Amino acid sequence: MITHIHAVTIVVSDQDKAIDYYVNVLGWKKTDDAPMGPGMRWVTVAPKGAQTSFALSLPSWYTRKPSLEMGINTGIAFSTSDMKSTYAELSKRGVKFKSEPEMMPWGKLGVWFLDPDANEFFMAEA
Repeated sequence: MITHIHAVTIVVSDQDKAIDYYVNVLGWKKTDDAPMGPGMRWVTVAPKGAQTSFALSLPSWYTRKPSLEMGINTGIAFSTSDMKSTYAELSKRGVKFKSEPEMMPWGKLGVWFLDPDANEFFMAEA
């Protein structure tokens, strides 16, 4: 039986730049970094304590799958228990938010942010 999501792909322009952002700006950890042949590398990062990793993949790996692109709304949503302090800390670290957190229709604060490749994510207060 399926027990959890192994990895979700985020397409990036530069894996090392992306590692720096996700590890040093968002505060995640690098969970894997392995060669996969000429010009290919399997790199994953994850929030601390998460079961699911995010594969930081170059667009050239997916030339036959145009749905995997850079600079899109990824449809990936994260949660935080304290939106105001998380927003303040990530803003201080240089995360680009589309706006300040706002009250969502379901009664919790939410905000969208972008990584250096303009991949868009949502963060909601749990």
